[in-house]
Amino acid sequence: MSSNSQYLSGNEIRNIFLDFFAQREHQILPSASLVPEDPTVLLTIAGMLPFKPIFLGQRTPEFKRATTSQKCIRTNDIENVGRTKRHHTFFEMLGNFSFGDYFKEQAIAWGWEISTQVFDFSPQNLVVSVFEDDDEAFGIWRDQIGVPVARIKRLGEDDNFWVSGPTGPCGPCSEIYYDFHPERGDENIDLEDDSRFIEFYNLVFMQYNRDASGNLTPLQNKNIDTGMGLERMAQILQKVPNNYETDLIFPIIQTAAQIAGIDYHSSDEKTKVSLKVIGDHVRSVVHMIADEIRASNVGRGYVLRRLIRRVVRHGRLIGISGEFTTQVAETAIALSELAYPNVRQREAAIKAELQREESNFLRTLDRGEKLLEEIINRPSSIQDEQYRPSSSPEPKVSGLPEPKVSGLPESKVSGLPEPKVSGLPEPKVSGLPEPKVSGLPEPKVSGSPKQKISGIDAFTLYDTYGFPLELTQEIAEEQGLEVDEAGFNIEMQKQVERAKAAHETIDLTVQGSLDKLAEHIHATEFIGYTQPAATAKVEAILVEGVSQEEAEAGTEVQIVLDKTPFYAESGGQIGDRGYISGDGIVVRVEDMKKESDFFVHFGRIERGTLRVGDRVTAQIDPACRRRAQANHTATHLLQAALKKIVDEGISQAGSLVSFDRLRFDFNCPRALTAEEVQQVEEQVNTWIAEAHAAKVEVLPLAEAKARGAVAMFGEKYGEEVRVIDFPSVSMELCGGTHVSNTAEIGVFKIISEAGVASGVRRIEAVSGPAILDYLNLRDKVVKDLSDRFKVKPEELPDRITSLQSELRNSQKELETLKVQLAIAKSDSLLQTAQTVGDHKIIVAQLEDVDPESLKTAAERLLQKIGNGAVVLGSVPEEGKVSIVAAFSSEVNKKGLQAGKFVGAIAKICGGGGGGRPNLAQAGGRDASKLPDALAQAESDLKSALG
Repeated sequence: MSSNSQYLSGNEIRNIFLDFFAQREHQILPSASLVPEDPTVLLTIAGMLPFKPIFLGQRTPEFKRATTSQKCIRTNDIENVGRTKRHHTFFEMLGNFSFGDYFKEQAIAWGWEISTQVFDFSPQNLVVSVFEDDDEAFGIWRDQIGVPVARIKRLGEDDNFWVSGPTGPCGPCSEIYYDFHPERGDENIDLEDDSRFIEFYNLVFMQYNRDASGNLTPLQNKNIDTGMGLERMAQILQKVPNNYETDLIFPIIQTAAQIAGIDYHSSDEKTKVSLKVIGDHVRSVVHMIADEIRASNVGRGYVLRRLIRRVVRHGRLIGISGEFTTQVAETAIALSELAYPNVRQREAAIKAELQREESNFLRTLDRGEKLLEEIINRPSSIQDEQYRPSSSPEPKVSGLPEPKVSGLPESKVSGLPEPKVSGLPEPKVSGLPEPKVSGLPEPKVSGSPKQKISGIDAFTLYDTYGFPLELTQEIAEEQGLEVDEAGFNIEMQKQVERAKAAHETIDLTVQGSLDKLAEHIHATEFIGYTQPAATAKVEAILVEGVSQEEAEAGTEVQIVLDKTPFYAESGGQIGDRGYISGDGIVVRVEDMKKESDFFVHFGRIERGTLRVGDRVTAQIDPACRRRAQANHTATHLLQAALKKIVDEGISQAGSLVSFDRLRFDFNCPRALTAEEVQQVEEQVNTWIAEAHAAKVEVLPLAEAKARGAVAMFGEKYGEEVRVIDFPSVSMELCGGTHVSNTAEIGVFKIISEAGVASGVRRIEAVSGPAILDYLNLRDKVVKDLSDRFKVKPEELPDRITSLQSELRNSQKELETLKVQLAIAKSDSLLQTAQTVGDHKIIVAQLEDVDPESLKTAAERLLQKIGNGAVVLGSVPEEGKVSIVAAFSSEVNKKGLQAGKFVGAIAKICGGGGGGRPNLAQAGGRDASKLPDALAQAESDLKSALG
C-alpha cells in the first residue's frame, strides 16, 4: 500500500489511513456531528471527543478498536488563521483508538509503520517526543523502532501529558514530527521551530487515574487515543509551503481569487491572508450548516455567524463588492462530498443560510463602517491608553453576544493543544495586523501613548447598528487603534440590568422550596401513559411558593403527590388539567409543570381543607387529554409529511401542543407553496384515514437512532428513550402523550404557514375535536361579513376585490391632489427667491405637506429658478418633520451636496438623513425646531454661495 512518494490527494490520504487500520481489525466509524453530545463543549474540537464517555468509563465500547476521520472546529486562536502555515478553524483529525486492547508497543509500531512504509517518510525526516518520565515509550522508540537517541526528545507535562480534567483518566503522549531540514543535524533540536518541524501524529497512552490529591494509579483498562492531522499530512506529502495550498483548501482560495479578479501567487501578503481566511472559514461554515447549526446571536450559532461575517469582510478587503459566499461554498461542497455526503444533501440549506447571512451583514457592514469612519475621525471619540473607566474589577457580563463555554480541560488532545472555547472575542495577536479596510483613513497617530475608541462608541455600534465588537476591534487595529473593551463591557452590563428591570420577574420560589423539601419527599412517579386516574398521597403543599402543612378552600396552591396521572408541560405539550379530590376536598388542577424530579399540580382548592399526608384521587380531564393527544400525534405526522413532500432535510425547530391547536416550527430556507401546503395536509389526512396503530417502546438511545427514530435537534436524551412509532409513517423520540391509532385524530387542517425567523417557518393547525371549534368560528365570521356587505358567502371574494380596487383608485386620486396642492403652495414661493452671488435660493416652510409632495415641489421650484438651491420644510403630522434640499449642478460645484447639507440641518430637529448631491431628503422629530433649522439652512447657503 506504499505511496511510493507519489502525489497523494487529501481524499487518498484519508482513505489510506482508514484502510491501514481497518486491515488491523479496527472498526471504521463515521465522523460524529460538529454538535457534540458532551454538554461541556460548544463544538466538536478533537477527534477523541466522541469517545470521551468510553475513556471516562461512562460507556461500554461496542468495539475494542476503532478508526475515524473526525471533522473538528476550534476558534480559540482565530486571529492566527491565515497568518501561520497551519492554523485553522476547521480541520480533520485521523485517529486510531484502542479501548482496553493494545497499548504502547503496538501503537508506536503502527505509528512508525504507517509513517515510513505507507507514506514513505524517510526515518531521517522524523523526530519523536515522549513525556519526560515515560522511560517505557523512550525504550520502545530506541530499542524496538531504532530511532537514534538524539532524535527522541523528552518534553514536560505541558507538552506531552494528556488529562481529561483535574481528576480522572490521564496519561503521557508521544508525538511524531516531520523534519523539513534534517541536514541541519541532530544537535540542539528545537521542536518549537515550526520553520523546520511540524507535528503530524500524536499517540496518547491513557494509563493512569488521577485522584483529588493528584496521585496517579494505574488504570485496569488502558486505552490508546491517536490523532494525525489530515491538513498537515497533505502539506508534507504534496510538498507545498503551507496547509492552505493543499488540495483540501486551495481550490476554495482560487474560487475567491477568481471572483475578486486577482491571482493568489502574485498577490501581496495582506491579500493572501484574506484569501486564506476565506478558504478556511468557508470549510467551517459549510460543515456547520450541514450539521444543522443555524446562525444566531448565542452559542454555536454565534460562532457560525461570526465566521460567515469574517468571510464576507475579507471578501470586501480583496475587492469583492457583491455577494459571493454561495459560489465559494459550492467549491467547498464539491471538495468534501465524497467523505461527507451530507454537505451535498444539505446544499440548498447551506447556500440559503449563507445568502441570508451575507445579505444581512453587507447592510450592517455598510452602516457600521461609515459610522466607524466618523468615530475614528472624531477626536472626542478617541481616548488615551491611560484612560480607565473605573478602578474596580472588570464586570462579568452575562449579556454578551455569546456565552463562555469551556472546552475539555485536557492539556493534550489527539496531537493538538486543547483550547478553551469562548464566545467572547479572542485576544489579538500582537505584531500580526490584518489588512487595512479599504476606504478608511489612515490614523493620525504620532508618538505614544496608543489611542482607544471609547467603549460607549463601540457599544453604540453594537447595540444600534448590529456591528460586532470583534469587528470594531479588527478595523480599529488596522488603523493603529485599540477599543476600550472594559468600557464596552460596562455599557453592556448597564443594558443587561435595564433589561432585567424591565422584564417580568420570574418566580423561582416553587423550585427553591422543593429543593429544601427534596430530602424529605420522594420523586413523583408518573403513571399517566396508561392510567387516567390514581390514588395518591399529598407529599407537599406550597402557597405562593412557601411550604405549608394545609390550605383551605379558595387558596391558589401547588401540590406534589407521590404519584400522578397528570402529564407535566414538556416537549412542547402543555400540562394536563383535571381534579384532585378526597374526603370533602376538591382541587381544580389548571396546569402541570415538572421541577427537577417533582410533578407540581397548579390549581385552586374549591372545597374543603387539604393537608399534607392526605390520601386523594388524582383524575385528569379526559376530554382535554384526548385533544392534546390528537394534536401531538398530528405534529409527528406533519413533520413526516414535510420531510416526504418538501425536503428530507427539514428538522423541527420548536413546537406547541395545546388542547385547541398545534404549532410546528421547522428549518426551511423558503416559504412553502400553496400547492405544497395542500399536499402536506392531504398526506396527513391520508395517514389518519389509514388507521396506523402506534407502537411505543423504551429503547437504548443508540438502538433508537439506528432504527431511524427522529430526534429533536439540540435536545439532550438519556441512555434510554421513549420511541413513538407509527410504522411506515413516523418514528420519533418523544415523551408526550399520543393516540393509540391515527384514526383517533379524525381530521387535520392547516390554518397558516409563515416565516417566524431567518430560515425558520411555522405551521399552525388544528386536529380532532378542535376542528369543530375552528369551523364554527370561521362560519361565524363569514356570516358576519355576508351581513355587512349584503352578499352571499360565495360572493364575498368578488365584493372585497371590488372594494380594494375602489380604495386604490381613491388613494391615487388623493396623492395627485396632494401633489397639486403642494405645487400650488410652492409656486407662490417663487417671488420670495433671493439672489446670492450668481445663484438664487428659496428657503421656506410649507404647511401640512407630505414628504413625497414636498420633494416634488422642491424639484419644480429648482427647475423654475434654474441655477440655485431650494430647501423646503414641513410638518406632515404630529411628531414628524420633513426637509428636502434640491441643488443645481452649479451649486454642487461650489462644494455643496444636498445629502450632507440636509442631513446636518435635520439634526437641529433631532433627526437626520441624506441622499444624492442634487436631491436629498431628511426627517426629524421636533417640529418646534423647524424654523431654526430653515434659518440655519438659509444662513449656510448665503455664506457658501455669496
